[in-house]
Amino acid sequence: MDYTLFYPQFGSFLITVLAFIFCLSIIVFVHEFGHYFIGKLSGIHAEVFSIGFGPVLLSFHDKKGTKWQIAAFPFGGFVKFLGDKNSASVPELEINSDNQIANHDRASMHGAPLWARFVTVAAGPVFNFIFSGFIFFIIFLGQGTTKIPLTVGELFGMPYETKLRQGDVIVSINNTPIEKDFNEFSPDLIRALSISPATYIVERDNQLIQLNEIIQNPPRIYQVLPKSAAIASGLKIGDVILSINFQQIDSFEEIKGLVESSEGQSLNVEFWRKGVVKVTTLKPLKVDVPNSKGGFESIYRVGIVGGHFPFDPVTERQSLGQAINSSIESVYKVMEGSIKGLYHILFGNISSCNLSGPISIAETSGQMVKQGGLSYLWFIAVLSTAIGLINLFPIPVLDGGHLMFFTCEAVLGKKLDPRIMSSFMTIGLMFLVILMLFALFNDFFCP
Repeated sequence: MDYTLFYPQFGSFLITVLAFIFCLSIIVFVHEFGHYFIGKLSGIHAEVFSIGFGPVLLSFHDKKGTKWQIAAFPFGGFVKFLGDKNSASVPELEINSDNQIANHDRASMHGAPLWARFVTVAAGPVFNFIFSGFIFFIIFLGQGTTKIPLTVGELFGMPYETKLRQGDVIVSINNTPIEKDFNEFSPDLIRALSISPATYIVERDNQLIQLNEIIQNPPRIYQVLPKSAAIASGLKIGDVILSINFQQIDSFEEIKGLVESSEGQSLNVEFWRKGVVKVTTLKPLKVDVPNSKGGFESIYRVGIVGGHFPFDPVTERQSLGQAINSSIESVYKVMEGSIKGLYHILFGNISSCNLSGPISIAETSGQMVKQGGLSYLWFIAVLSTAIGLINLFPIPVLDGGHLMFFTCEAVLGKKLDPRIMSSFMTIGLMFLVILMLFALFNDFFCP
């Protein structure tokens, strides 16, 4: 057997594992550092700061007596504060001579004032959101916004020539004036973009020029979604689809139509990549997508995204205010989409296969890093937001469960019995284990 044949597969597997461990470790570090930092400011002493669980690989003690460590299993982390029985922050039970639970020290998690405990616990998810927002901010600041007026930037590599030239200012498309940022698709502009080939009026060298036969909605891949048929078939960003089942493809809309009507049957695809014509096979998968009625419908997809133009528009740097606003909106949209997705899963509106486990997340991280640093950073930001949000769910063991206990304490005017809290923690842990097993089942058995 020629074992060298396995080298590419092993390399791909290694990239996936390393990409997953890196993104998860940095997200966990940010989360736990939020607990540690705000706890320290609130007067609560951290005994252990751990990235990972299980046997300790590396560790050291700082001047304040906190043990910093890296453990063998990099699938989470924890901060163990003074007075914690374990990493889940279950309080140690200290019984005094009167058979009563003794008060904890002020520097402990359970002896600190309610406000200090509340902000310390809440800081973990909040730091995740801030971290995500910072990544989005950097991305938006680097990407910029589309320059007004719409101007031709880099022309994409295509198997055919275009009459457009870099620097052309788009005045109109099919007699529809381009007056605003083209991202603001008016009904008239949508109709104009639906016609291909199209007639463009451009300003070039201070002259208005009419260009005919301009290909719009070209069958070029602008984005490849993770865990998709396109990924499995080897398609990449920049590939141009030439034919599907020997039928010539002239626009991205034609691809969409053939995929949706495929009934899941494999498709023979001919595509162009950097001057070379190649062939592959695509097997569409059913996915749940929102419809115009506010619900969902199952449609066959292959996981590719197209664009309207055969070029990248010229961009200009966003202001700090615009970048900050865009980053906040992005964090909010991820949270909103996650909550809506869970809601529709629970009520059976979409398949439970949409709930992914660690294997799927790891696979996605590997695929995103292969698509480039920007895609990988975006994935880290999305995952950080999702982890922060999940931790706010009112489930014992999670941060949201502790915040729920603190809220009850505030309402009742006294602390909850630690023994009762410990029982709820056990129930919460069992629930999370069941949920994790269900997600792992999806990883192995969902298409």
